[in-house]
Amino acid sequence: MKIVYFDNSATTKISERALSKLNEVAREHYGNPSSLHALGLDSEKRLSEARMIIAKSLGIERPSRGEIIFTSGGTESNNIAILGTALAKKRRGNEKILTTAGEHSSVSEPLAYLESIGFNVVRVPTKNGILDLDFIRENAGGTILATFMHVNNETGALYDIKNAFEIVKRLSPEAICHTDCVQSYLKVKFTKKSIGADLISISSHKVNGPKGVGALYISPELIKAKKIAPIMLGGGQEENLRSGTENVYSICAFGEAVGEHMEALLEDCEAMSSLKEYIIEGCEKIDGIRVNKPQTSAPHIVNITVKGIRSETLLHFLSSKGIYVSSGSACSSNSQKKISPALVGFGLDKDSIDSSVRISLCPQNTRDEAEMLFDALNEAINKLVRK
Repeated sequence: MKIVYFDNSATTKISERALSKLNEVAREHYGNPSSLHALGLDSEKRLSEARMIIAKSLGIERPSRGEIIFTSGGTESNNIAILGTALAKKRRGNEKILTTAGEHSSVSEPLAYLESIGFNVVRVPTKNGILDLDFIRENAGGTILATFMHVNNETGALYDIKNAFEIVKRLSPEAICHTDCVQSYLKVKFTKKSIGADLISISSHKVNGPKGVGALYISPELIKAKKIAPIMLGGGQEENLRSGTENVYSICAFGEAVGEHMEALLEDCEAMSSLKEYIIEGCEKIDGIRVNKPQTSAPHIVNITVKGIRSETLLHFLSSKGIYVSSGSACSSNSQKKISPALVGFGLDKDSIDSSVRISLCPQNTRDEAEMLFDALNEAINKLVRK
């Protein structure tokens, strides 16, 4: 059975180049990068090379010490950014934090914890996939932290975070601005300057690198002013912001995957965007399917509602045909299902939300695979729709 993989926002297949790099470093460069002997220095050199690649992908030619720190993934990067910012400088605990209602759980859960200990978390509406800038203007005063995702992981909505952060900074000059770029990184062209964030979270396994690796960009100004505190204490690795021996071979594979994407970024984005439009057009021709289209969106995510079929039922039906999509965020699939705030923002009711699936692309997906999806969706509607 041919596999059609349309779940690239959950994870991507590791590239051959990244896998080769991982194996090479694991075999030949196994020293602890904190060790002072030759093998340790060799591993430290490999980390520095990967760090330079990640920095360059964010538009940074000469990164300062601590500007790029390696983590275990997007979840840890988000936790360091949010908790490290909120708990630094001996906060009183009642300060204001701005966010959106539809953030990934690795953002919403740390914020829920901060809310439970007295922080004032204000959630900005994102109706029809648009970040409400007027709401931000009305509520940004007195903000210590603003954290807005760049691309919504469920709908693909591309938020105008640059203008949002400018508003926040104008009304609260000392505020720190963080963005979760896990879904936009190397899918949407941006630099740290173009989005205006102080903190940027990214992840390896969304860009054909290995799982268990990510990075956090930290602005030199934050580092100098010590406005972010470590949340994991130990040996002081990663400039004392992420203790623990670095996963050298996976970090090097992450760097290799990023370098590979950078070489073909424009072509890859165009390929995904073209296929996305083809899938949208094809789905809109199928009676009983609604495409949940944001006004501005990333090139790799399509969210559809198939009326009369629960998302999990449809997911398993498609899986039986070798077609893999997602119902909601993979990171929360094992927890009690919650109503998606992002889809509520599209005006979907509970039944429609429970009948929605995400199709997420990579540059290697094809129109022939899209046709297989259309055939399977038509078959599912004929067999499974509740009459």
